[in-house]
Amino acid sequence: MIPRYTRKEMGRIWSDQNKFQRWLDVEIATAEAEAEMGMIPAEAARAIREKGAFSVERILEIEKKVKHDVIAFTTNVAESVGAEARYLHYGLTSNDVVDTAQALEIRDASEILLQGLEKLSEVLKKRAFEFKHTPMMGRTHGIHAEPITFGCKIAIWYAECRRNLERLRFAAEQLRVGKISGAVGMYGHSTPQLEERICAKLGLAPAPITNQVIQRDRHAFYVCTLAVIAASLEKIALEVRGLQRTEVREAEEYFSPEQKGSSAMPHKRNPVTSEQICGLARVVRANAQAALENIALWHERDISHSSVERVILPDSTILVDYLLEKTTKLVEMMFVYPERMIENLNLMKGLIYSGQLLLDLAAKGAAREEAYRWVQRNAMKVWETREDFRTLVERDEDIRRYLTPEEIAAVFNVERYLAHVDAMFARVFGT
Repeated sequence: MIPRYTRKEMGRIWSDQNKFQRWLDVEIATAEAEAEMGMIPAEAARAIREKGAFSVERILEIEKKVKHDVIAFTTNVAESVGAEARYLHYGLTSNDVVDTAQALEIRDASEILLQGLEKLSEVLKKRAFEFKHTPMMGRTHGIHAEPITFGCKIAIWYAECRRNLERLRFAAEQLRVGKISGAVGMYGHSTPQLEERICAKLGLAPAPITNQVIQRDRHAFYVCTLAVIAASLEKIALEVRGLQRTEVREAEEYFSPEQKGSSAMPHKRNPVTSEQICGLARVVRANAQAALENIALWHERDISHSSVERVILPDSTILVDYLLEKTTKLVEMMFVYPERMIENLNLMKGLIYSGQLLLDLAAKGAAREEAYRWVQRNAMKVWETREDFRTLVERDEDIRRYLTPEEIAAVFNVERYLAHVDAMFARVFGT
């Protein structure tokens, strides 16, 4: 039966205690499958299951002498099994155990990450609908462009989160494979049928073909997927940081009553959580580079990948789990200031409606190049004098030849830009 873990247990999955337990799970499944196929006595398999035990301290003690972790592990387990231990690790090479057990760890870690992505999705959906029709300034290149709604901004994050769910499910499934194919993958002391039986007991699929290791393109794809997830979380955090800037202040991460922002400046409310998310996402991306370099190994294997994975697999899954929790809380508790959004929407004295004005003039028969020149000359005057764009447009004789006062007024209606919000939400969230 596949255990279901809670988010708090991610660190436990990568503990030495759990790692060696997973190794023992593989050894037990192997002994039982071998007994079922008549390769070893049934009593031996029973003894390995019932008596097999280990001590992390004892394994580490033995490893100091033998300089080999799997030998240290099997030596310690054999001490508890007794005479039947001669059938422990029967026909296996070290990586049969290590790679297959690691697949179990990654499977369990992925379950937690998928739960985290689901939780973030729920929070994003809730807040997207909360601000579905809240108008705000859309920005390109950091400059005011045209109106959007804050709900649509969050809906974009939600859609990306759902894609990350699909990516992680696929990447995790590619790693839900074991291998019991021996020293160079040729089943010299095993059979494909035995491998299938062992993997089935563990809830894994057998890798179709291996050398001494499961091929590391699978692991690289998985860690790269974690890097994409981390980048998506950074994207959310970076946007909150941008919106929290004093000059913008349209949204802000939660600041508790007892919180302090600066040792020197008591007024500060800094986006520290968002900055942590942005910073730690860099570490996950760096781990992806290491995972990619693990793909190429000498001939049927070397161990250059092994030391790397002992760092990047625990670190990446633990970090992404942490970042998911932090980002979920960031979005869930985020302060939002709709009034400030309206203030910023009007900051440019109506310039943001220049595109609509241009289109309306063209629709009324004005040549586009001429219309562009009329609109731009009034827009540039706003930049220079801070006069109101609509007032200038209403006084422009060239524009008035094509548009009535009522038609000019319609240009400056923000709702024209937001008319398709319901349709957009239906696409993202369903009807």
